[in-house]
Amino acid sequence: LKMQIKRFIVGMLEANCYIIYQRYSRECYVIDPGSDHEKIAKFIRQEGLQLKAIILTHGHIDHFGGVKKLQELIPCPVYLNIADVHNYRFKIDGNLEDGQTLDLAGEKIKVLSTPGHTGGSVCFYSEKSGIAFTGDTIFDIDIGRMDLPGGSTEDMRSSLLNVVNKWGNEIIIYPGHGDPSSMKRVREINHEFLEMIRELPAERDGHRNIIRSTGDEI
Repeated sequence: LKMQIKRFIVGMLEANCYIIYQRYSRECYVIDPGSDHEKIAKFIRQEGLQLKAIILTHGHIDHFGGVKKLQELIPCPVYLNIADVHNYRFKIDGNLEDGQTLDLAGEKIKVLSTPGHTGGSVCFYSEKSGIAFTGDTIFDIDIGRMDLPGGSTEDMRSSLLNVVNKWGNEIIIYPGHGDPSSMKRVREINHEFLEMIRELPAERDGHRNIIRSTGDEI
């Protein structure tokens, strides 16, 4: 059985929070609870889930703004790549290291370091389910902005070339903003991604650089 995914669109910047779980075990993780902690906790309780941990793709407030209040309702650890701890402002319970494996009732979820949007950005990848939670590294039609503190065009290019572009067309990405998409579709319509993996400077007019509230405000 593949993992179950519940998406909540939270906060003013409409970030995606995901609850991932297995029906046969009830274990779950929460990815990027940026806001709406009560709604997230309500779903976990209604489904009878057991929250193992909160895992963060990166340290911007639209992705972690609901962590502390969610922990007050349902005590659990929170994990973040240590390079983004300065943005998070609170104590974390563990570092999300590149290559680390998280266990969801026997399904392995691999932590992949993808700096670029921030220095500590990561993706969560499940080979079994054929999915990747990409945070603000890549979206369906564009990529994460790189002009905020900790952002890097060269790091983003490396992450896209050496991590994201290795995924097959059948992989479904679940980004930090916007809708899921197959990598096949990404390769057809995401011109910023295509420019980056060709190792050409991405053309950035004002609209593309500050597009669709994917730029986090911190």
